[in-house]
Amino acid sequence: MRVLLLKHTEEPEATVAAAARLCYSASDVETLLKKLSKEKIRTLVRDLIKRGHHSAVEHASFTFVVEGISRACTHQLVRHRIASYSQQSQRYVSMESKKQGGQFPYIIPETVKESGLEEWFAEKMRTVQIWYDELCAKLETSLKIKGEDVYQDARYILPNAAATRIMFTMNARELLHFFTLRCCNRAQWEIRKMAIEMLKSVKKIAPSLFEDAGPACLRGHCPEGEFSCGKADEMRMFFKEIEKNLGG
Repeated sequence: MRVLLLKHTEEPEATVAAAARLCYSASDVETLLKKLSKEKIRTLVRDLIKRGHHSAVEHASFTFVVEGISRACTHQLVRHRIASYSQQSQRYVSMESKKQGGQFPYIIPETVKESGLEEWFAEKMRTVQIWYDELCAKLETSLKIKGEDVYQDARYILPNAAATRIMFTMNARELLHFFTLRCCNRAQWEIRKMAIEMLKSVKKIAPSLFEDAGPACLRGHCPEGEFSCGKADEMRMFFKEIEKNLGG
């Protein structure tokens, strides 16, 4: 998995602070920005987050590119509706072995690795590759079609394990919500791994904005009730270590 923070709002914390001050000031935005020292920005951003005044936070946005993740993972990701997505298409990009230089890329679940079933899993993926190639060939021959007309239906035989790449943009408010859900120990392992790498990236850019970002147990009691993982203390230590490694 590769998680890349491609673009973000220039000076995101200053932008958020200016948006907050704009609501209560007669001054123009240039004047407001001049009055906002780095310390004032940090204090204001932290206060906004603490008080739950998140509308100003929406003015900061972050664009990520994630490669080497499964379709199972992106199916979960796109459920976060306040975001923009562009994903590699299985309709226009062929997964044929002759186009991929062999086997189409896929992701192996952690439980499969832990069970020593990697070769078994790889064998099944090779079988799917054969099926996909055969289906493409049969569709081309029987219907006299090519390209996307073939791939759009041949993809039905591909597994959720098939690897993909996706670009997406979220504002900071949605990211805070995303991290609460997807950094949680109960989140599925792949999207949790992605979320943690995303969190590391944005903390470097906007440390005050994402100071307390992460699962809900970092900020109080776990809301999962009987479904809680029961490891709140371990989770707090884990994210404190991340903060420490980032120089926080």
